[in-house]
Amino acid sequence: MLTPRATARQRNVTYFAGPSRDCYTSTTMCNQYSTRGNGKDLARMLDDLALPLVAGSIAAHELVRPTDLAPVLRATAGGVEAVDLRWGFAPGRPKAGPVINYRSDGRRFDHGRCLVPATAFFEFTGARSPKTRWRFSRTDAPWLCIAGLWRRGVDGSERFTMLTTEPGPDLAPYHDRQIVILEPTAWARWLAPEPIAPDWLGPLPAGALTVTQP
Repeated sequence: MLTPRATARQRNVTYFAGPSRDCYTSTTMCNQYSTRGNGKDLARMLDDLALPLVAGSIAAHELVRPTDLAPVLRATAGGVEAVDLRWGFAPGRPKAGPVINYRSDGRRFDHGRCLVPATAFFEFTGARSPKTRWRFSRTDAPWLCIAGLWRRGVDGSERFTMLTTEPGPDLAPYHDRQIVILEPTAWARWLAPEPIAPDWLGPLPAGALTVTQP
């Protein structure tokens, strides 16, 4: 590997207050991703999984950052719908950043599950700016989907966050956590209303992701 991961101190990680350190603000991991790609490719992948896209569309964004509007996939009658939601739950304390990531370890998420489609996501290493930027994409497919949660806030707006887990072999050299990337065969189960065991989420096997420097 070209560059080892930075330490938590080097990456200026900020956590919300609380004993479990569950929520991450936008200064930490995976705070950029892309949906730049052919949405028809994703629609074909969904069709092959008997999850037809029956409403909405996937907009192409060169870069999605926290608080941006971005497409997520939710279950609906006859298939899935694509809706644009804002990335990041409202902060739990004053002057904190949006909750863009949430730990999945040992937890059940029985409602509000969604898929966050992307063509790539980015991580950064290094102690000082400019930091080294790394691009991660699926080795075997043009799109990936991240396990997400969506919620409606007290102001009526709908927002989403991404779940995280321990890093797999492709991510471990760059970060001590990673977003949960679901295999396509797991997309339907994640969107279904049935409960999912806490240990169901985890990292992908070695070689599932391709890492490049953009």
